[in-house]
Amino acid sequence: MDMRLSGKTAVVTGASRGLGLAIVQALTGEGMRVVAASRTTPPALKETGAIAVAADLSTAHGPGEVIDRALAELGEIDLLVNNAGGGDGGEGQVGGFLGFDDDLWRQTYDLNLFSAVRVTRAALPSLVRRRGTVINISSIGARMPHGGPTPYTTAKAALTAFGKALAEEFGPQGVRVNTISPGVVRTSLWVGPGSYGAAVAAAHGMDHERFLEALPAASGMTTGRLIEPEEIASLVTWLASPHAASVMGADFVVDGGAIKAV
Repeated sequence: MDMRLSGKTAVVTGASRGLGLAIVQALTGEGMRVVAASRTTPPALKETGAIAVAADLSTAHGPGEVIDRALAELGEIDLLVNNAGGGDGGEGQVGGFLGFDDDLWRQTYDLNLFSAVRVTRAALPSLVRRRGTVINISSIGARMPHGGPTPYTTAKAALTAFGKALAEEFGPQGVRVNTISPGVVRTSLWVGPGSYGAAVAAAHGMDHERFLEALPAASGMTTGRLIEPEEIASLVTWLASPHAASVMGADFVVDGGAIKAV
């Protein structure tokens, strides 16, 4: 299917690896001009042809700098993908609520919520002019806040609510806002050394590889496998396209069937 995105422009945050990299690859593959924002610029990101912008989106000034650069490079912005996130990986994340101090809560919210707030605020004047689209990458942790580190899951819940509020306010001005909430995706969050997945495996006394093999069943995923980043990226391209012109304020759960409630 032709997504009719060729020649349009996009900003993708958290673009250096995992979901962000897959999204940049999908959008450039559709002919979009993309500004890809991340702390680092690995070779795989350079190969996409996107305009890489180095920035720390967890800071107060980073998001505005990214949008200023995007406007200078692209002219106007048709699509914003708020994918930057983290703070749920590695040692120290599996001990429960009492193990998280104020600094960790603040860092997690700065990256998972306030980065999206700040980037979106800076981009919205252009998005309104272009009658553009915002797609927020949340998590099923927003619906199952007990299922991960509390700072991370509650920040994602706030991000999902943020998307709903934006859709209501800016929908009448022609800006479509939607959310994607993935489950367990095959990214460094789960499969990388020192990752959250590795920490959970160690906490349960399991080998990391064996833990990953058992994870889909343990998570209730009826598909029996981890989600691939490209599956989320394909949904992003569709939501950004004219084919989804009437999709507004939705939250797409892509979890392999893990959430059983209606």
